[in-house]
Amino acid sequence: MGEHKPCDQVRVRVPATSANLGPGFDAFGLALTLYDDLVVTPCGSGVTVEVTGCGEGEVPLDDTHLVVRSIRAGLEALGAPVPGFTLRCENRIPHGRGLGSSSAAIVGGLAAAYALAGEPVDRERLVVLANEIEGHPDNVAAAALGGLTIAWTEGETGRAVRLEPAAGTAVVSYVPDNRVLTKEARGLLPGVVPHSDAAANAGKAALLVAALTGRPELLLTATEDRLHQEYREPAMPESLALVHKLRGSGLAAIVSGAGPTVAVLGGQDAKSAGQDLFSRGTPDAPDGWTKYELEIDPVGVQVWSMEAG
Repeated sequence: MGEHKPCDQVRVRVPATSANLGPGFDAFGLALTLYDDLVVTPCGSGVTVEVTGCGEGEVPLDDTHLVVRSIRAGLEALGAPVPGFTLRCENRIPHGRGLGSSSAAIVGGLAAAYALAGEPVDRERLVVLANEIEGHPDNVAAAALGGLTIAWTEGETGRAVRLEPAAGTAVVSYVPDNRVLTKEARGLLPGVVPHSDAAANAGKAALLVAALTGRPELLLTATEDRLHQEYREPAMPESLALVHKLRGSGLAAIVSGAGPTVAVLGGQDAKSAGQDLFSRGTPDAPDGWTKYELEIDPVGVQVWSMEAG
C-alpha cells in the first residue's frame, strides 16, 4: 500500500439495490436511482453519528452503527490508521424493506474507508470485503458496481461481474409500511427443493440476462421463480398477493430482495418525448404503500474527498 494521504472530509453516495429479481436467487442485483449520502469528517478520537431520513431515531448512534463498523473494517483491511470521525447520514433507502439498506451502509462505509486511507476504491476488493460483512454478495455487488450484476462465491470469497442493462430499463417499486427481517424471510426457505424447480429457475435466470440486456419483451416469462418467493408468503402475504395481481395484468413483478417490497421490471420508451410510458402503465400504490419510479444507477457507489493541506 502506498503512502496514505489524509483528507479533511469524505462524501459518499451509494445506491439502493434490488436483488434476486425473481429466479436469480442470491445472484442477481440491480442498482437503483435512490441514494443514501454519507459525510465522514476525521477528528482526534471517538465517533459521533448523526442520522436524518430513514432510520432516524431508530438506528444506533455509536460504534455499533453499521457504517461505522464498515469504515473501521475497511481501514483495518487497508492497513490504515483508524481515526476518530464524525459521520453524517442522509438516508433515503427504506430500512428492512428489501432495497439493500444494509448493503448500502456496508458499501458506503468501505468506500469511505478507501478515501480516508488516501487510496482509490478497488471495487473488486470492495465486493470481497462487503461480502465478508453482509454474508452474501448479491446486493453489495450491485451497490459497489452499479448496473446489473451477477454475484457468486468462491469458497467464502464474494465475486461479481457487471453487465450493462438495456437502455431505458426501469424499476417501479411498491414499498409497504411494514418490515420483514432478512433472517426471518430466509428462515422460511426449505433445505431441499425439487430438481424440476431448480432446473426451471436455472433456465429462467439465463433468460433474464437476455431480457434485461436487450429483450424486454421477455421480462414477464424470465422473472418466474420457484425457489424462494412463494415459500416466503407467510411472512409477507400482501406482497405475494400484489405480485400475483401485477403479473396477472402482464407486468414483470417480483419480490425485491428478501421483501416485502414488490418491484416491477420494465423499460421506458425513449421515443415518447420524455413520457415514461412504462411507469405510467403501472398502477398506483395500494393503501399503506409508497410507489417509487426508479431508473438503473449506472456507476454504483461514488466517493469524493477533500485532501488535507
